[in-house]
Amino acid sequence: MSLAGLQGRVTLGDRVLVEALDLRLYRGWTCLLGASGAGKSTLLRLLAGLPTAAQLEGTRHAPARIGWMAQSDLLQPRLSVLGNLRLMARLRGESLPPARAKALLAEVGLAGRGAAYPADLSGGERQRLALARTLAEDAPLVALDEPFSALDVPTRAMMHDLAHARLAGRAVVMVTHDPQEALRLGDRILLLRAGRLEELPVLTGPHPVDLGDPALARAAAALVGQMRGAVA
Repeated sequence: MSLAGLQGRVTLGDRVLVEALDLRLYRGWTCLLGASGAGKSTLLRLLAGLPTAAQLEGTRHAPARIGWMAQSDLLQPRLSVLGNLRLMARLRGESLPPARAKALLAEVGLAGRGAAYPADLSGGERQRLALARTLAEDAPLVALDEPFSALDVPTRAMMHDLAHARLAGRAVVMVTHDPQEALRLGDRILLLRAGRLEELPVLTGPHPVDLGDPALARAAAALVGQMRGAVA
């Protein structure tokens, strides 16, 4: 049984964004590719129950708690690192135990930085803090909207490895424009093209796929070819 899903069709005003939608999510990583404007982020927001101008004419099922990480780190500049980490729990009227907060910061390489502020952090550190905040939700479903696209290649690879390890056993759906990123992480890869979702081949073997694996480069080149012609 799927942990979450969307069925039906998605419209934006008079325009049909996705027809005959049947998106079902299971444990593991599902990567969603497509041209800009195709509706990838819209699907993610609908799945997460976030506001969007689009309408789902159909059904949605999802767990009560969903982790969310966007392309922007969405850190609050007036809150410390620890304050940002605890923010979502605080908004729910809950608390994040100090030992749990300390462990999360250590896991993302920010041990001892709890009193710092976002302005004191590098771009990679800010993204790691955003990931720690997502992990703090301990959600069975995690939605990622191009969370690593602004990072340099080495930092992105490190974030891939960290996110994949820490989100093991959960259903993760990630919007990306990067075929190589999708192939490194994806247990499933879906291409949104011409208003429909198409399932694409994935690389077998352990994930994340090693960046030096020749099969990754070949598969990414082939996937770029498949993506040509994808339209909004």
